[in-house]
Amino acid sequence: MALLLILLLMTVGAFGTEWSVKYNQQEICALKGSTVFMNGTFTHPEGLTVNETFWSIEPVPGVEPTDLSKEPVYSGRVEFFTDEQKHFSLKLSDVMEKDEHQFCFRIKTNVEKQRWLGQPGVQLRVTELHVEAPEEVTEGGTADLTCKTTCSLTDPTFIWYKNGRPLTTKTIESNQLHLQTVSSEDAGSYSCAVRRSQHLRSTAHSLRVRYPPTNVSVSISPSGETVEGSSFTLTCSGDANPPVKIYTWFKGSTPVAAGKTYSIPNIRSEDCGEYTCQNPPKNVSTSISPSEHILVGFSVNLTCSSDGNPPVKIYAWFKEGGTSPVGSGHSHRPLQSGS
Repeated sequence: MALLLILLLMTVGAFGTEWSVKYNQQEICALKGSTVFMNGTFTHPEGLTVNETFWSIEPVPGVEPTDLSKEPVYSGRVEFFTDEQKHFSLKLSDVMEKDEHQFCFRIKTNVEKQRWLGQPGVQLRVTELHVEAPEEVTEGGTADLTCKTTCSLTDPTFIWYKNGRPLTTKTIESNQLHLQTVSSEDAGSYSCAVRRSQHLRSTAHSLRVRYPPTNVSVSISPSGETVEGSSFTLTCSGDANPPVKIYTWFKGSTPVAAGKTYSIPNIRSEDCGEYTCQNPPKNVSTSISPSEHILVGFSVNLTCSSDGNPPVKIYAWFKEGGTSPVGSGHSHRPLQSGS
């Protein structure tokens, strides 16, 4: 009987109840700049009176832990709470990267040797939000934007912003924003945040959208009627990304020049007609037939192909370095090789 009593005292402590510190979470991921709470409960042997409780970081064996609130780096940023039901919590404000430590709860009683340190403590991880997404996407395609962290936040609800305004009409799944059938209107600056911490947004990510020219128009200078012998300049403009630098100019169906502008310095009667400009199609390539070595004096056939919508019906052919077309049509046959 005496032996059983001794064993019982060794197990539960001299005062009849076990020491224990139980944390609600052993690891917490927090956003930089946010406020985080670490909570738990404790018990102590009966007959003892708790004189002091506090939190410390990275305790060293054999060294009395330091009260966190007395360390300069945590001054004004920490608050401790306990109640009669032996619940405890730590409130840490304005979380910083250098706060990545293990936080432990310390209990002191009216008996010098009856004190307890809750180890292992709560490991704090600190992260920031950043957007992972393509830099550029082509109109008509899709784009996935992901709000990334370096650790796992607890049950986050992500919010997306475009040019500083919350997005409510796009498809949001967990931490991803899915853009379907991308248009030029989807270009802009995107950022993300977590609900209840909307002030801690990610760095903005700029998304560019490539799209062919729209709203192409021709202007004339000087405006008004033109008379024979005078001059005028036609300018082609349109909304495109990247901007179109070279347009092809047509008089009727005949190509007459290339460039953003087309000028006639001395108008004659034969210059009268309808002038239009056309933006270059995508993925333009040229093939030559025959493809083997070509001798001077022999004929060759050049063929132009591209990805255009609507398909290109008229091509203008230019000799390298020239601005005046040397032919038109889907194919071109120079008079002789070398010409």
